[in-house]
Amino acid sequence: MIAPDRLAPARAALVLLAAGKSERFGLSDKLGAAFLGKPLGYHVVTALAAVPFQARIAVCDGGALDYAARGYQVVVTDRAEAGVSYSVRLGVKAARAAGCDAVLLALADMPRVTAAHIYRLFDASTGAETVVASSDGTQPRPPALFGRVHFDALETLQGDTGARHLILAGKHVVTDADELVDIDTEEELAYLQAKFGPGRAPAFAKDA
Repeated sequence: MIAPDRLAPARAALVLLAAGKSERFGLSDKLGAAFLGKPLGYHVVTALAAVPFQARIAVCDGGALDYAARGYQVVVTDRAEAGVSYSVRLGVKAARAAGCDAVLLALADMPRVTAAHIYRLFDASTGAETVVASSDGTQPRPPALFGRVHFDALETLQGDTGARHLILAGKHVVTDADELVDIDTEEELAYLQAKFGPGRAPAFAKDA
């Protein structure tokens, strides 16, 4: 039974941030790149498919992946250069229009996120004022859950830092660092492919 002050997926929107210039990834489509047999940008979609969100919203910028076919309301942005904050604003606006009480912000380039971890974020929630983010024990980051009290702040974000200030001030649920890996470069994708696919992973420093 869900505690009275705990948020529930059935009243929340999953906002998948799938837009951006991906300049560090080279000339190819990052989210369409192959990872363990499927496009990188579909892994989180598959992992969270059974979580009963009230709404699923993908903020995209015209990439090749068909999120609508996966049950998402697609919100297209023609301002990828405006940074992640603009995508968050569009996603939260769509969630508000859908009548949701909360939003879960997730990144499409985080292929190791699990449904079990998402449920832990909801378990840590405390109603409409909730801010619960993920952490590897050092750095808080998405996926992050926000109650409706924060919708106004999320819809007025500026720049490329997203909701970082809210996330830093919120509650943090720690999970294994491998679950929170986000892919910025082709080298990172190759490393993750080697680590979780056949064979052994080569030495690699993410911040090198």
